[in-house]
Amino acid sequence: MTIRADNLLRDLPAARPAGVPDELFTTLAEGGGARVERIVSTGQASPDGFWYDQGWAELVLVVQGSAGLRIEADADVRTLGPGDWVMIPAGARHRVEWTQTDPPTVWLAVHFPPDGR
Repeated sequence: MTIRADNLLRDLPAARPAGVPDELFTTLAEGGGARVERIVSTGQASPDGFWYDQGWAELVLVVQGSAGLRIEADADVRTLGPGDWVMIPAGARHRVEWTQTDPPTVWLAVHFPPDGR
């Protein structure tokens, strides 16, 4: 068994890197059907009309920055800041409306099977 450690706020881009239109995804751990990743957003949002509709559950936590998350079943956009988290069940359509650029928005996302195992 190897113990790994780091800091979620290490090596963040000062701004959106030139030529990199997408968020930066780093898998921190995975196993047993689950995946934990760091996502760094620098002003990205879901494309117009696009909805995530995933076959797995996802817990997202904003560590730094802020973001607007829309869940299709909700009337309003949720504004998330440091420490705010949302549990998104499998099949719940959702999208990112906006993300803060300075400082970058850092998310911790945990993906796991829809039955929670």
